[in-house]
Amino acid sequence: MRIGAHVPTRGASAATIQRALDSGCEAIQLFISNPRAWAPPPVRPEAAEGFIAARRRAGIGPVVVHTSYMVNIASPNEVFRGKSVALARLELDAASAIEADGLIVHAGAGGVGERDAAVSAAADSVRRVLGDREGPPVVLELTAGGTGTVASRLEEAAELFDALAGDPRVLLCLDTCHLFASGYPLDEPGGVRATFSQLDELGLGERLRVVHANDAKDPRGSRRDRHEHVGQGYIGREGFRAILSEPVLDGCALLVETPGKLEDDIRNLTTLRELAPTR
Repeated sequence: MRIGAHVPTRGASAATIQRALDSGCEAIQLFISNPRAWAPPPVRPEAAEGFIAARRRAGIGPVVVHTSYMVNIASPNEVFRGKSVALARLELDAASAIEADGLIVHAGAGGVGERDAAVSAAADSVRRVLGDREGPPVVLELTAGGTGTVASRLEEAAELFDALAGDPRVLLCLDTCHLFASGYPLDEPGGVRATFSQLDELGLGERLRVVHANDAKDPRGSRRDRHEHVGQGYIGREGFRAILSEPVLDGCALLVETPGKLEDDIRNLTTLRELAPTR
């Protein structure tokens, strides 16, 4: 288990790694371009080389890149979905250029009452993003639920992976806030165990590589994606203690995504390490 955070710097540079070290990260996530625009990632060779060298010196990893929020791989609008695929392909190329370990992509949402079509569209989009290239995997992140959601529940994630025919270049990211918002009882040790048992039963445990370790500002089942600092929301310290005890997390990166100052990241990572069992 490697504990870290989303580093709030745009792009990849040696400064990104220094910010990670300052907050005590062992692993990081970053945006490689403007997360709220269609702009392609501006990866300069000298910045990429500086990032790679600094990362190696620091021993930080895994490193994952998060796609722009604009990307919706399941959009029923073919033009919008085409733009999403094109941008995600560029971001995957940029992730490869900085030797990142994966590209996080939200599972997306389709139109009302069009779930089968949305699952098929999402799977097709992932195949188009990956193409026939070698490089970092696409890591699909489950969402908090809502209209047209492709995958917020574990059984829905299994359907999406089935549609991808077991492609080994596609992995899984869980967000604790998203799971809680979609109804999973992560605030109770028994509920945590049941959730991760289902993960194993569906064959998804072997796909899990990244966990976004976010507490929730809203009650269970809210379908609201509002992150809270670790231990300060409705999941709470005991919920995270149970989550961190799950053996499947041993091979994962746990990344905090709560906006705030450097001291907030330090406190969140300290809390996770206090709650994690010694193995």
